[in-house]
Amino acid sequence: MSGEGTLVVLITTPTGAEAAQLAKSLVEERLAACVNIVPGIQSFFHWEGRLQEETENLLVVKTERSRYPALEARVKALHSYTVPEILALPVERGSPPYIQWVRQHVLPEGG
Repeated sequence: MSGEGTLVVLITTPTGAEAAQLAKSLVEERLAACVNIVPGIQSFFHWEGRLQEETENLLVVKTERSRYPALEARVKALHSYTVPEILALPVERGSPPYIQWVRQHVLPEGG
């Protein structure tokens, strides 16, 4: 089944507690159908002119394209980082029952 309209959004957080808070908020508010948390990733990046190395948590968020603006706004409101990683990747294809499940569990815009 085509995944047209379905997105996987990647978000990193500095702590497991923040990752859990974000995940619960996004699912409770029906901005995401599901969020997986991958703890303990090693991130390397430049910030404030220096190379940084941090242990972070990766959120893997399943949502619909129409809900991305609200999801992004909510993440920015709750996130502790000044510039949080929020990357939306389109789903090319997926298991039809799973894609349908995602669509059913994300509230439509204005819903």
